[in-house]
Amino acid sequence: MRAALMIVLGLVIGIVGTVFAMRALAERNPLPHAVMVTMGYHRHQLQQIVKGQHCDASASVNQLQHMEMISTDIPGAFPDAPAQFSDFAKQLHTTLQTASQSSPADCPALVATLKQVDHDCSQCHQQYR
Repeated sequence: MRAALMIVLGLVIGIVGTVFAMRALAERNPLPHAVMVTMGYHRHQLQQIVKGQHCDASASVNQLQHMEMISTDIPGAFPDAPAQFSDFAKQLHTTLQTASQSSPADCPALVATLKQVDHDCSQCHQQYR
């Protein structure tokens, strides 16, 4: 009886230790997840600007510039990604750069910009998510 209890206890401790080790290994590079979460945050802020009908150029350009800067980190965050992934990241960066330079001044212009950004993001997410 004592031996069976020790075997079960050893298995439980082994399983718990394995789970902790697997989680630590999975989280060793938080940059890819952080880049995508931050992009999503700024995209959500732009959506809130549109919903609130407060589409002045300064607020939207600020968010677009943040997204543009973050988009430069995408290839570095995914160093082992195929070349097509880098092409998608470059396309997104170009779209965001154009959008921040053109400064969408009203809600219809911002919505059109968001559609293009969403299209670029969805192309990559359909392929690599």
